[in-house]
Amino acid sequence: MKAIIYRANGGPEVLELVERDLPAPGPGEVRVRVAVSGVNPTDWKSREGANGPKAFPEVTPNLDGGGTIDAVGEGVDAGRVGERVWLYLAAAGRPTGTAAEYTVVPAERTVPLPDGVDFDVAASLGVPALTAHRALTVAEDAPNRLAPGALEGKVVLAAGGAGAVGHAVIQLARWAGATVISTVSGPEKARLATAAGAHHVVNYREGDPAAAIRALAPDGVDIVVEVALGANLDLDLAVLANRGTIATYANDGSKPVALDVRQNMTLNTRFQFLVLYTVGPAALTAGAEDVVAALRDGALPVGEEHGLPLHRFPLARTDDAHRAVADGAVGKVLVDVGE
Repeated sequence: MKAIIYRANGGPEVLELVERDLPAPGPGEVRVRVAVSGVNPTDWKSREGANGPKAFPEVTPNLDGGGTIDAVGEGVDAGRVGERVWLYLAAAGRPTGTAAEYTVVPAERTVPLPDGVDFDVAASLGVPALTAHRALTVAEDAPNRLAPGALEGKVVLAAGGAGAVGHAVIQLARWAGATVISTVSGPEKARLATAAGAHHVVNYREGDPAAAIRALAPDGVDIVVEVALGANLDLDLAVLANRGTIATYANDGSKPVALDVRQNMTLNTRFQFLVLYTVGPAALTAGAEDVVAALRDGALPVGEEHGLPLHRFPLARTDDAHRAVADGAVGKVLVDVGE
């Protein structure tokens, strides 16, 4: 089979297209014939060594993907063979990610795809959708599961709504009944956030964005899902409701974060920092179950018309796919692996 590997941490040039023997699933594992692989920022950062030196002689990158189970290991229901699935955290703590024609993963990291959901959607879930789910379910006054009506009466602010996680936040929050506001940096990203389902879009580079958000949500925002905490903290606190939550999954721009303790005491602010690698199995399972429910309701479409442009690369150009994500491609970067 064809696979992308790297033998040393470094830039995208360390990625190689190689031939490898077909892997066999071990106990509790399944083998997936990959159709589409999804690329996330964590994939290129891991390749560069941001999460520490690689733990295996060679690694196939990419956490997310969509494909079909074609073999199962001991202890896994043989009836899963032929099942169409989406994969998450495929390469987390393992050498076998989704940038290969076949990959072997723990069975619990593969989730059945509802009928009619294609592999482009499957490869766009994983990190973005599970991160969004976690961020939307950690507030003190909100439920820890999502379903239609679960966030009724809540106001959610999706920072960077044109990004993959922001897109998933908008879609899941809208599906769960929240009023969704998104901050963006310009008209094109405003168009994408609106297409994703945001009720309101505010350009944070123009005028007084805090006043604009307060006009839309006079009682404040209940949940802020944040991609650049250092850069956006002042705005977040200016619009946060009392006992509101700021759930942050990144700090784009790496601006240091300094907290005014009294201000946050007065607001009873809850900060939730999150990363999927250590969020725990219960949160991952709950997220996967709720994402499947949203998929059944048609709530998570992708593509330009749905606010998430797709950028496609063949397997042999996985290095260019990684470059595109690192360079800030707006939308979702996919690698076409199978036919």
